[in-house]
Amino acid sequence: MNCLITGGCGFLGLHLVEELIKQKHKVVIFDKYRSKNLPKKINKFYKGDIKNIKSLEKSFKNIDLVFHFAALSDLNKAMNRPHDSVNYNILGTVNTLELCKKFRVKRFIFASSIYVNSKQGGFYRSSKRAAEDYIEEYNKRYNLNFTILRFGSLYGERSDINNGVRKILESGKYSKTIKYYGNPKSVRKYIYVKDAARACIEVIKNKYKNKHLIITGKKTISIKKLLKMVNLLFNLKKKIEFYPKKAVGHYIKNPYTYEFKKGINYITKNQIEFDEGLKKVFLDLNKKKL
Repeated sequence: MNCLITGGCGFLGLHLVEELIKQKHKVVIFDKYRSKNLPKKINKFYKGDIKNIKSLEKSFKNIDLVFHFAALSDLNKAMNRPHDSVNYNILGTVNTLELCKKFRVKRFIFASSIYVNSKQGGFYRSSKRAAEDYIEEYNKRYNLNFTILRFGSLYGERSDINNGVRKILESGKYSKTIKYYGNPKSVRKYIYVKDAARACIEVIKNKYKNKHLIITGKKTISIKKLLKMVNLLFNLKKKIEFYPKKAVGHYIKNPYTYEFKKGINYITKNQIEFDEGLKKVFLDLNKKKL
């Protein structure tokens, strides 16, 4: 198939590109930056910003599948950047959906997050939840097929310094001690990035059309266990140092904490009856008395 990956030079995107090429798919990439690790066998690379729909449109020629991974994907960065979370994660998604509709793309595969059903996640969660709503509405109105992938905690080669596991490993390597700034009771279902990339290709199958999938690891790993494992890897003698702090934007054990908020039915006193209100609008429209 002819596959377009927006954000194809990102952490997960690049691993997906490699896996698609391995499985003989044709690959087109759209990204703001060209990675030095980009495989030579890609069919085309387009440099651009997903906020610019004209720039994005150039990459859509003869595309069957779109993997939309371009986003403001760092939860901590998005915490204080509400405008960017809207522009990249909502507007960028709508731009991509609009072009999928225009070019009759067979499937739109979206990188979302387990945070969409959480009270945590800040503006990142809000933007991903909104993006999912737009995807579902495009399906209803324009019959655009989709698959939404709600990723858990990724780790693996070529992650940046903001990645949770990478931070801990670098602490052990360069500081010769393990320091953890966060809640020591935290647990995660970590998933290796190459496993996540293979899952992305598996969902191309028809049975995953118009489905929401949660992509996480099989086992729950406590942060304490992770830290002990890293301590052993580096053969460190010092004790692990915990610096507990209130989790701002991050869940501790359970991300699925969103609760539907039913509104209070508030009726103002002395409301005008509907027939009287309708007459007032009629008079205003016709500029004359009944």
